Amino acid sequence: MVGLLSDVGRVRKLNEDFADFYKNKDLGVYVIADGMGGHNAGEVASKIAVETIISYIKSKEEIHKEDDLLRAINLANDKIYKLSRTNKKFGGMGTTITACLAKNGEMVVANVGDSGCYTIGYSGITKITKDHSLVQQLVDEGSITEEEAAIHPNKNIITRAIGTNISVEVDTFKVNLREVRKVMLCTDGLSNGVSMNEMYDIIVKNDNKNSCRQLIELSNLRGGRDNISVIVFEGECKDDRDCAGK
Repeated sequence: MVGLLSDVGRVRKLNEDFADFYKNKDLGVYVIADGMGGHNAGEVASKIAVETIISYIKSKEEIHKEDDLLRAINLANDKIYKLSRTNKKFGGMGTTITACLAKNGEMVVANVGDSGCYTIGYSGITKITKDHSLVQQLVDEGSITEEEAAIHPNKNIITRAIGTNISVEVDTFKVNLREVRKVMLCTDGLSNGVSMNEMYDIIVKNDNKNSCRQLIELSNLRGGRDNISVIVFEGECKDDRDCAGK
């Protein structure tokens, strides 16, 4: 069972996040995006990105996980970039993207921007992706600490996005799902308001759909200053002696 929920939050009038998944007996693809741009352009960019990636993967007869995920993301980048250049209403739009493609016990994670992917073991949670953001760059340079980053006023400034340039640099990560109990994707509307320990506690105590609901409720209790989207799905580890995250 896959849990998926997206919420506008308590402050914004428009939900510019978009999330979806496709699963069959052979594979699963899970994608989450946080759009940006004037008017409703961010909403358009995130929807195009997610739908393009899933549609591309569904169209493939034979899947090569990393190569096909990168091709799908580049196709989404191309579509959004061309639309933003040919339609003034969508000028400057873009979106983050975090996508997981799982098959045969292995998963490739790809990300651009600051939407995150986390894996959950029986006694811990690990962040797989690394944010492409101004604040993360400052942390990497040693200019600020992780604690200072958590409350930095420019947390929302990202350094990479889908659709803002003719080409895009994508980070990829490989995960052995046989060592993972569950996987969570979220936009920064969740990660900016809810700690990793709180995420872990909620996810291990609930089914996937209730986990999404409770995570969003907690984020809204903290102010809900941004759109909040979450996907939670199963890994393949059923024995706590073998799961990662200890």
